[in-house]
Amino acid sequence: MEKMHHLSAMDSAFLHLETAEMPMHVGSLHRYQLPEGYQGNWYEDVKAHLAKRLHLAPVFTRKLALMPFDLANPVWIEDDDIDLDYHIRHTVLPKPGTQEQLEALAARLHSSLLDRSRPLWEFYVIEGLADGTMGFYTKVHHAAIDGQAGVALGNAMLDITPVPRAVKPPRARRSHRYQLGVAELLGAALSNTLRQVAMIGKLALPLGKALLGSARESLAERRVGLGALRELLKMPPRTPFNASITNQRVFAALSLPLDEAKRLGKAHGASINDTVLWLCSTALRDYLKESRELPDDSLVAGVPVSLRAEGDTRMNNQVTMSLVELATNEKDPLERLRRIRAATASMKDTMGAFGELIPTDFPSPGAPWLLSGLASLYGRSGLADRIRLASVAISNVPGSPLPLYMAGAKMLDYYPVSIAAHGVALNITVQSYMGQLCFGLIACRRAVPDVRDIATAMQRAFEAFRQRSA
Repeated sequence: MEKMHHLSAMDSAFLHLETAEMPMHVGSLHRYQLPEGYQGNWYEDVKAHLAKRLHLAPVFTRKLALMPFDLANPVWIEDDDIDLDYHIRHTVLPKPGTQEQLEALAARLHSSLLDRSRPLWEFYVIEGLADGTMGFYTKVHHAAIDGQAGVALGNAMLDITPVPRAVKPPRARRSHRYQLGVAELLGAALSNTLRQVAMIGKLALPLGKALLGSARESLAERRVGLGALRELLKMPPRTPFNASITNQRVFAALSLPLDEAKRLGKAHGASINDTVLWLCSTALRDYLKESRELPDDSLVAGVPVSLRAEGDTRMNNQVTMSLVELATNEKDPLERLRRIRAATASMKDTMGAFGELIPTDFPSPGAPWLLSGLASLYGRSGLADRIRLASVAISNVPGSPLPLYMAGAKMLDYYPVSIAAHGVALNITVQSYMGQLCFGLIACRRAVPDVRDIATAMQRAFEAFRQRSA
């Protein structure tokens, strides 16, 4: 039988929820410094560099095989005919070649869907920056990768010295058929469903015990009543970010010094993650207050939480979503930070009790057409304007403290470019790199056309924090 790899239910959801207005790929934007005196063609160098390393990361060579009639989730199969001229592209910025032009180009590139008949990735080498650096933009479908698996992908592409390390070539393998048979696909779907049922069965008892214990603790300590239950189920307040979106994007990047952010947060008992949430909260408060759209209730951030075991570098999604109040209705900055610290501590306690029991895969027959229909309904019916799950998405991914290189050029920064979704039109993702906190703010252009103002407000919040802690 053709070798295939099953997508988990979580991986597949990113495929089924994707619409023309809501692409489900993640990416990054970088500047690279070419070696002094370089006279070559870096685009050709990058293609040659990656051609030797495609076998190091499965995402490079996997493509989708869909189930007949979308009865079950698709599988990954190997593609032995990778067209690098398609996947690695070249473009030139118009003069004068500013950072703002680079960010606008990344936003446009990020708005288009990936071709599902090919491996789900595209890279762009971008010339024309006025400072002489090279731009580099990547996008990979979220069905194939999450933040931590992205680090593993980076390890395949990048080096820690200007001289690329030697890479052992892949073993010769048999040519794969272009398509799989219907019987093979349906047989694989059935066996995978049985495996998922068995896995859920193993988790059911410990998950039930954990839920029962948590409920008893809440009743004993908090005396939870109807009022508390209503508070728990209350939706976040309405903001301009909570709307149905188009496929048009705007993007803004910001770098802040990592060590200083750690020092400032530590002075107030806050972790770097707390400090990042505080910077976002303060910036969003100022942004909404300026336009007289600041709600009386606090904004709520949807924060991804990794379920990945240490050392697990599989190219799949092992993540869940938690909600954290941002205390945007608190005027005092330090009290706002204290409330954020309390909210993240509560989230950590919850994840400590349930994190290992949350399944990342479960039986999902019929999921392709069901989830696709729900995604279309949610975006086009106006429900995204009325049913609010979170105000904004905020994610913090640790990266390399050391400089990284690709095809001999030094990476100068690492700005994440993530997903804007129906109902959550703004996504702020942070990647630490080489002593920097690199913020990438991606948004729907109709909902948040002035996303650069939020990045500027974040810079002001950091400067004010610095002065307050001096």
